[in-house]
Amino acid sequence: MSAQNVLFDAPGPKARQRHAILTGVGVLLAGAVLYVVLSRLAEAGQLDGAKWKPFVTDSSLWVDYLIPGLIGTLKAAVLSVIFAGIFGLIFGMGRLSHVKAIRWVSGAVVEFFRSVPVLMMMIFLYFGYFATSTIVPSSQGPLAAVVLALTLYNGSVIAELVRSGVHSLPKGQSEAGLSIGLTPSQTLRTIQLPQALTAMLPALISQFVVVLKDSALGTAITYQELLTWSKTAGSAYANTVPALIVCAALFIAINYGLTRVATWVERRLNRRGTTAGPVTTVAPTMIQGQGEPGEPATHGTRIIGAGIESAEEAATDFVQSARERRKGHGDDA
Repeated sequence: MSAQNVLFDAPGPKARQRHAILTGVGVLLAGAVLYVVLSRLAEAGQLDGAKWKPFVTDSSLWVDYLIPGLIGTLKAAVLSVIFAGIFGLIFGMGRLSHVKAIRWVSGAVVEFFRSVPVLMMMIFLYFGYFATSTIVPSSQGPLAAVVLALTLYNGSVIAELVRSGVHSLPKGQSEAGLSIGLTPSQTLRTIQLPQALTAMLPALISQFVVVLKDSALGTAITYQELLTWSKTAGSAYANTVPALIVCAALFIAINYGLTRVATWVERRLNRRGTTAGPVTTVAPTMIQGQGEPGEPATHGTRIIGAGIESAEEAATDFVQSARERRKGHGDDA
């Protein structure tokens, strides 16, 4: 019996018929909504070929608008993913600490930044500090606010993922580390944390996708990313809706590529952790009963013992011969 049959009852004839009817109704509703949307766009002239032609014929639309926006989105997303990962690991381990004060402070930080909306943090950080800061250049203020807000929010979520991943491991993992003399901190770093990160990799990648999409919120504080440049391109070429549709398509393509990379990394990690080694067809060289026996482990001891016995016999013969010669000299005298 498969796990699916254990968890879910197999639908009977009436249930399958009901599912088929509901599926058909859902498809019809989705088709109707798509038809209404396309009809409205066609009535507004947004599906005219002239509005889509610049995306194919005018390279400046990509060079001056969409590619700079794409670079801005990727820059904010990459920096946020790196800093959020570091933040999540530090405070995730803090939440697992055996010191009560560290655990309490880490929990308060994580719960606070996880509760505040990302857009609100961006606005507070930019207009409250980075817009008037003399430490960060004014041109980099929006980027700093976007990256810091995304780091604080998504790092808190990653910290919770780390904590839940370690708690989901079998209890024997920590007991095995302690039994070989590791401290609780060493057991967490060397045994539990690597396994938890591998197990939580799909959830971590999903959170990285959220980071990429939330970077579009930077348009509220004038950060020049893909959504901002798409709206600017739409105003310049009088094709706002097609520009936003292309922007959405680019986000979908990037997220799909990130998901594929995550799937590849997960398969590599699982394969490395479960494969015992390449299969070989070479026959073993030792055949029972026909192999040449090697020297026993006591062979050297036997050689030494034989040498000692030989030396004792030689010394005995020498003493005996000396006595015989002395006796012969006495008789002659």
